[in-house]
Amino acid sequence: MTSPSSRESTAELDQLSTVQLIERFQQQTVTLVKSEIREALGEVKTKGTRAGIDLGVSGVGLLLILFGLGSFTAAAIAGLANVVSLWLAAVIVGAILLVVGGVAAAVGAVRAKAQVPPIPQHTADSVAQDITTIKEHL
Repeated sequence: MTSPSSRESTAELDQLSTVQLIERFQQQTVTLVKSEIREALGEVKTKGTRAGIDLGVSGVGLLLILFGLGSFTAAAIAGLANVVSLWLAAVIVGAILLVVGGVAAAVGAVRAKAQVPPIPQHTADSVAQDITTIKEHL
């Protein structure tokens, strides 16, 4: 926030009435709030766009991984079927996949919770600085 002394001399401010000073304060406050809101919206939009693109790329990668895992699963069942019966080989491989998948899902859920909400941190810091400046000058 720019201090009034940087734009106008103290003598010029002394010439203004209380009503004029309050009107200026109100106008500057409205301008500041609108500016901070615009900045916050822009920051959230940018983060949302980046997250959407990243999720799309990750989705394609996961789909390809799924196809690869399907192939390896079929190969594991076929290989294990040489040692035990086919149905038992399918059960063993399926159980292993469920355990690994459960662990991966739990880790992913914990990491996803750490990312939410996408706070516009720059704007939050700016607003905190504005509030501190206003408190200092009151």
